[in-house]
Amino acid sequence: MEKEDKIYVAGHRGMVGSAILKKLQEEGFKNLVTRTSQELDLRDQAAVAEFFKSEKPQYVFLAAAKVGGIVANNTYRADFIYENLAIQNNVIHQSYVHGVKKLMFLGSSCIYPKMAPQPLKEEYLLTGTLEPTNEPYAIAKIAGIKMCEAYRAQYACNFISVMPTNLYGYNDNYHPQNSHVLPALIRRFHEAKENGVSEVVIWGTGTPLREFLFSSDLADACVFLMQYYDEPQFVNIGVGEDIPIKDLALLIKQVVGYEGDISFDRSKPDGTPRKLMDVSKIHSLGWRHKIPLEEGIRLAYEDFKIKNL
Repeated sequence: MEKEDKIYVAGHRGMVGSAILKKLQEEGFKNLVTRTSQELDLRDQAAVAEFFKSEKPQYVFLAAAKVGGIVANNTYRADFIYENLAIQNNVIHQSYVHGVKKLMFLGSSCIYPKMAPQPLKEEYLLTGTLEPTNEPYAIAKIAGIKMCEAYRAQYACNFISVMPTNLYGYNDNYHPQNSHVLPALIRRFHEAKENGVSEVVIWGTGTPLREFLFSSDLADACVFLMQYYDEPQFVNIGVGEDIPIKDLALLIKQVVGYEGDISFDRSKPDGTPRKLMDVSKIHSLGWRHKIPLEEGIRLAYEDFKIKNL
């Protein structure tokens, strides 16, 4: 990408898209195209076709998606598969039709089989059954990867895919029911502290292991790969280390300054036991994350207080 190239960031108001947009601006890219969901419904085939025809972006970061935590994924199963398939089908196809030089599709670590060996290597895709609670979302994301591969094979499109691990950071979703585990815990510990609640109850056993990547680090990796990676194989993006949910809760409790107790509701689902990404591929390309977990939680908590109080 050259500094004057026209770059479309789909989903620029979400956590991932906004981080990518900020990184591009910091790197001196000025010809950036964005649309809110009110201005352009990416589920609308005709509208997306007209957008690409009129704007003619040269590069596309496809960070737009319907996302949520375990409750949202399991509750809105039809919405998650339909809306994500519609968004990515429209954007990927129109990128081909209108000659986009390069597209990056952002997937999710939930694409991997529930019981896949750890850490998760890129070649483990489609080697087993998925975690049932987020299966519709995962299938949509797998379809996106395969669509990029198919357009590359049939039409020689330079479409690449990346698989981020669990993300958190600026502009995260802190909705009480529909957020992911880390932002959900930030909100719950903060509200418990503010309201003088003596105990915070956390779903599951606290034993599942999760890996967390700060949104700014993901954006750095995405821009890096858009510049230097052109291969068919998708690339994991993560930190290569994970933490039990119980220890994550204790760390967030400490950062927030909550002094009450923690208990675990074992009647609630844990989800996948472990989802650690193998990041040897992206490390071999020359990229590593920069923001440690505790520092990232502190940054996220400050952002939460600014945005939500």
